[in-house]
Amino acid sequence: MTSQTRWISSLGAADASEAVGWGWRTAAAPERPRRTGLPLALGSLALALLTFVFVAGFGFLAFVATLERYERDPQRRADAIVALTGGAQRIGDAIDLLAKGYGRRLLITGVNERTSRQEIARLNPGQRRLFDCCVDLDYRARNTVGNAVETRRWMDGNRFGSLIVVTSNYHMPRTLLELDAALPGAEKVPFPVVHEGTQADDWWRNPATARLLASEYVKYVAGWLRTRVEREAPAARPATLRVAAEREAR
Repeated sequence: MTSQTRWISSLGAADASEAVGWGWRTAAAPERPRRTGLPLALGSLALALLTFVFVAGFGFLAFVATLERYERDPQRRADAIVALTGGAQRIGDAIDLLAKGYGRRLLITGVNERTSRQEIARLNPGQRRLFDCCVDLDYRARNTVGNAVETRRWMDGNRFGSLIVVTSNYHMPRTLLELDAALPGAEKVPFPVVHEGTQADDWWRNPATARLLASEYVKYVAGWLRTRVEREAPAARPATLRVAAEREAR
């Protein structure tokens, strides 16, 4: 054992990592390449994009699922009716509701400045009497935010507490969102108008309908985020909405 011990100790000049046991040598471990932060960042970005696509896609499908497929009479009457321009069918349906006694007065908001009362009345010749007594026109609003502002102005002026909202089915969620921000205390009864050619049941088969619904969904999400960020007091909200409406109209 003495001679063996001396032989091993004589290997002290060699690299200690190479001398093992009875003079066996081991290969040095290869150096591992250093990881850079780029692959990790790209992986995180890809995961974030996939998550965003999944959430946005799920939200869009949920948005489409909430749209009404058929027109139904309102479940109850209200003090007033408001119709947002964007199609002759909206105005016609709103006037029919007024004639049936679902509201005492009708506001048509967002009317083009070049459209006169007589022109709108000619589109509904059987209801001229109602136009003369119970229909108001708003020429100020240029978008949905402005519609909500002018509706509040009109509701406050007439001391109305509830209203039936008439607009397209795909536009109804965003309209109610803006009206809830402008009129948090008023009761809203939706009356969604279903237009031919914009059926939500088979939207994926019609590129034009798909683009319309996707655009409306994006606007709805933007409006939802904006109304959540706003922290103004309820009394100051109409003025804030008015400024926002004027900016969008520019």
